[in-house]
Amino acid sequence: MSNGIDNTAVSIKDSVALVREQIARAAGRAGRDPSQIKLIAVSKTKPPELIYEAYCEGLVSFGENYARELTEKIESESLRGLSGIEWHMIGHLQTNKVKALIGKTALIQSLDSIRLAAEIQKQAAQKALTADVLLEINIAKEPNKYGFFAEEAGEAAARISAFPNIRVLGLMACAPLTDNPEHNRIYFKQLHELFLDIGNKDMDNIHMRVLSMGMSGDFGVAIEEGSTMLRIGTRLFGRRFQS
Repeated sequence: MSNGIDNTAVSIKDSVALVREQIARAAGRAGRDPSQIKLIAVSKTKPPELIYEAYCEGLVSFGENYARELTEKIESESLRGLSGIEWHMIGHLQTNKVKALIGKTALIQSLDSIRLAAEIQKQAAQKALTADVLLEINIAKEPNKYGFFAEEAGEAAARISAFPNIRVLGLMACAPLTDNPEHNRIYFKQLHELFLDIGNKDMDNIHMRVLSMGMSGDFGVAIEEGSTMLRIGTRLFGRRFQS
């Protein structure tokens, strides 16, 4: 099958409405206020025109996996200068791509090494900016994923807290792909506990406010376990087939 987007999906308007309804239902089950759960529309591989449609339905936060694609979309004619729009880097970030992103992203969600932190510090200091980041946690210790292991996260946070131009706002993780979202509940619980544990430590530049967990297949369970930020692509834009 050739690369492309599944056009059998419902309209962006209907998709956004359905996802918001599902978020509200999950929040209700957990006794939470759905307005306290932020939706990041994962727009990787999606054209600016489709992102603009989502923006017109009230979505303003978009997540990209690749630095080059993110910067191209920021400068695209249909998206440049839109009021309130913000961009999140959610994929693996190479150190040589940091310079292009500093000052352009609301949040780098994928800080996965001290080496990367050092480069973010360097580039942010040169621009006299503070870079907001999340520590990426490889919560299931999957060999094909980046991130700190849970037992490394406290020490990593302590080391990164010494960087004056970095502000750690929380944690991010991608739970394993599964057909049964209940299988990921244990990982979401563990991540929430880690989030609280690091938040209880008194460290400079560490402000545990954001827990980014939950994607198209498991965001309901993630909400029930304390997620404050969801990264949803397929449910909003349709599935992208791979050859």
